[in-house]
Amino acid sequence: MKDFIIATASTADLTREYLEEHNVPFISYSYTIGDKLYEDDCREETRQKTYEDMRNGSILTTSAINTYTYKEFFEPFVKDGKSVIFLDMSRPLSSSYRFCDEAIEELKEEYPDVMIVNVDTCCVSGGLGMLVKHVVDLYEKDTSYDDILKWIEDNKLRIAHRFTVDDLNWLKRGGRVSNASALVGTLLSIKPVLYVPDAGTLDVVAKIRGRKAALNSIIEAIKKDVPAGSEIEFNINHADCMADAEYVRDELLKVYPDAEITITGLGVVIGAHCGPGLFTIFYMTDKRTPA
Repeated sequence: MKDFIIATASTADLTREYLEEHNVPFISYSYTIGDKLYEDDCREETRQKTYEDMRNGSILTTSAINTYTYKEFFEPFVKDGKSVIFLDMSRPLSSSYRFCDEAIEELKEEYPDVMIVNVDTCCVSGGLGMLVKHVVDLYEKDTSYDDILKWIEDNKLRIAHRFTVDDLNWLKRGGRVSNASALVGTLLSIKPVLYVPDAGTLDVVAKIRGRKAALNSIIEAIKKDVPAGSEIEFNINHADCMADAEYVRDELLKVYPDAEITITGLGVVIGAHCGPGLFTIFYMTDKRTPA
């Protein structure tokens, strides 16, 4: 029996089926719609329903996970003598990160012989999910705790993240763009294209006029990152924009006919900040580049 586990958070945007099949415990972020509190349960039906609600005018708000909740999540494992490798989204993107560290410090005082590593993954959403899946694969091949941590540090910055947002009004509601920018951008059909650099932030790399043009710019950026014909894995997560996900998949298969491309719904915590229509794609490359 292994003396450690791999754990993650709902923000990895993996499916509930995958997490249960591979026995990966996850901590759920919470969100509020109106006056009702929900947990991000990683179920596809929850994601679909939530985006339908958002399109119908519901406003989602999210909150950080507190120290007590993290401690409650980790304690059963460390009580059982198991160390933990915990993978959540990038430190700069997570207000919860320091609360996780606080919980770990408290647990170390009570269980000094057990290791808990809160990895700064520099990843988010399906990029984090891709990292988790690679780590779980190593874990299931009986790779050691230290070797898994080394693999993470050697490879986490190879996971490319590319996004585009459909409706700037969701960014306006979250305070990420001004009212004037959202108005002008909407009138001109401006679609921001974003990526995650090595620092683990979420940066705008381009402002493209038109949704199809934004998707095509992502495809062109991928073609610069990955030689044509490569056998590669792409993970697409979408916030209620399946037609766009299928369009990008079909275009990529023309260039990478042997690629493995999965399409799943985007987790509601990430989607709450960017709204329905958020398109994301993730893949491994030699080095993250903006375009």
